[in-house]
Amino acid sequence: MKEFWSKRIKHMAPYVPGEQPRDRTVIKLNTNENPYPPSPKALEAIREAAGGLLRLYPDPECASLREALAAVHGLRPEQIFVGNGSDEVLALCFQAFFDPDRTILFPDITYGFYPVFADMFGLTYREIPLDEHFGVPVEQFLGHNGGIVLANPNAPTGRELSLCAIRELLEGNPEAVVLVDEAYADFGTCSAVELIDRYPNLVVVQTMSKSHSLAGLRIGAALANENLIAALNCVKNSFNSYTLDRIALAGAEGAVRDQDYFRATTTKIIHTRDRVAVELKLLGFEVCDSSANFLFVRHPQADAKALLDGLRERGILVRWWDKPRIRDYLRISIGTDEEMDTLCQILKGLLA
Repeated sequence: MKEFWSKRIKHMAPYVPGEQPRDRTVIKLNTNENPYPPSPKALEAIREAAGGLLRLYPDPECASLREALAAVHGLRPEQIFVGNGSDEVLALCFQAFFDPDRTILFPDITYGFYPVFADMFGLTYREIPLDEHFGVPVEQFLGHNGGIVLANPNAPTGRELSLCAIRELLEGNPEAVVLVDEAYADFGTCSAVELIDRYPNLVVVQTMSKSHSLAGLRIGAALANENLIAALNCVKNSFNSYTLDRIALAGAEGAVRDQDYFRATTTKIIHTRDRVAVELKLLGFEVCDSSANFLFVRHPQADAKALLDGLRERGILVRWWDKPRIRDYLRISIGTDEEMDTLCQILKGLLA
């Protein structure tokens, strides 16, 4: 029963997030969270911010955080927009850059929020099938569209798209925004941020949930030229000028200013990912090349849903989708070395 629901949302299918268990201790390898704690500098900044000033509104311009991000990326603060997690930033991008009468494009296998946002904001979209190896057929994204949305590396596959291909998309769609979602780029993909000053139609969206271990604070950012950032501010300030609270701003800035810790933890995750990929292949799994903090795998002689259930019964959560083309696959987030060793041992027993 959906009495009093608006016509727009009555038939919508919302995005389903990964399970967050509350009743037992598990090894969580299902939501691509960072297995390591945030930077000590971020935690110290959070403690300092949790004081009497919480009675006051935070800075609606998020100036200090934008300055810190600009310094890291070699941009100007005016080229940075921050919001309450990259999901909110993406939602604002869909409203700011895409029109209902121009069809936007994204892959058929990608982050599940893209079609949800399109439906929510009344946008028409077309899903372009990935090739048999989950690669992006760039030529099918060129021209005759109202915008492109690509996760790079892609989710849930972990496959990356080269900067050369990103440039081809930007030059092949000069009258449409190309949005590159870099939620996982810090784990091995060359960021498109270096292209921002050359291409006025490029928007790069990033998050601090994964590589900075701040999923609990909800901090996302868009990086683009000043014109596109102004459009995002227009949308944001039309419904909520204070998107980030004082604690989130402080923690995010502390993390951004601790680049040594950032590099150390991301490097550790990359090494673990590459080692576990080899071990899973030895167990007979087919493993997609990954530039993210997860692996996308399938076993030719084992049912993915059965493996999902078997792992869950033994205290390990991974992700599975009952969708065409990928229902034989599991997405496994990278945990600590100890957690991943436990995963491999349990998988070995399940396969036996």
